[in-house]
Amino acid sequence: MSRHYDCSDPLERVRGIADAASCLRRGELVVLPTDTVYGIAGDAFTPSAVQRLLDAKGRGRQMPPPVLVGSVRAATALIEDLGPYGQDLIDEFWPGALTVVCSANPSLSWDLGETKGTVAVRMPLHDLALELLKETGPLAVSSANLSGSPAARTAAEAEAMLGESVSVYLDGGPAGEGRASSIVDLTGSLPRLLRRGAIREEKIRAVCGVLLRDEGLGEEEDELPAEAPRDDAALSFEKEAAPEKADGSEKAAEPEKADGSEKDVAPGKDTAPEKIVGLGKDAGSERDLASGKGAEAEKDGAAGGDAPSEVPAEPWWEKKDEPGR
Repeated sequence: MSRHYDCSDPLERVRGIADAASCLRRGELVVLPTDTVYGIAGDAFTPSAVQRLLDAKGRGRQMPPPVLVGSVRAATALIEDLGPYGQDLIDEFWPGALTVVCSANPSLSWDLGETKGTVAVRMPLHDLALELLKETGPLAVSSANLSGSPAARTAAEAEAMLGESVSVYLDGGPAGEGRASSIVDLTGSLPRLLRRGAIREEKIRAVCGVLLRDEGLGEEEDELPAEAPRDDAALSFEKEAAPEKADGSEKAAEPEKADGSEKDVAPGKDTAPEKIVGLGKDAGSERDLASGKGAEAEKDGAAGGDAPSEVPAEPWWEKKDEPGR
């Protein structure tokens, strides 16, 4: 039978974290609050626990869960390469509602599913979640709901969907604003937005200087296929608006909406990629990771030049429902 802990009570909180940590070490599942939505967690290094998590949500190995960490140091141990933009994004948004997809450390012995050598990592901005993570180490965490259902904002909503498949429910009150994390792919030479979420595109772009995204990219609740075909023509390269020529021969850039967002493009529309201008970062700069391993990224394209002819292959990670995800 599942056990419940009201973490607003200090004594219940201590007991709940201790019980949850013990269950996770045994390969069982726990529901916990985060700064975005409630999550269902299992030990990231116990394959049977990860499979149990996927089974509880009703999803397959082709949609592996992200990993939550309790510190930046723990994240760097899981990641082989942050790329030229990863450290700046982590410095700006962690702990917080940004998930980064990176190449995973190949020396790790784990099985999150069909990750194709990548891992989605986030450090949440939530005291209870961080306290548990420091007891357990990295956890595989997805949103606490059945696949395709709205993410749970309370422990009660999570229990209504997951029931006895979870050993411990940690009730920390309503979680965040109910918006999942924004997800950025850092496995290529340029960052690419994979999911809109709690952090606005404009803020991410301000840090990176350039941000790729799929045309018609939906909000965090939209269903996205786990194995969508790659179509370079469906990518949009965020750029500065170009003024209309004096003779009117070139159409002016599309004006922004009143709320500052760009015009939406319908999914599946065949739109050629635009040019990249005004890169705000030195894409060839070298960063020293916490592991002491240097990584020098290639620079694709110069400011004002043509968009790169090749876009990194789509990583096979979970695109929906994670807290943090």
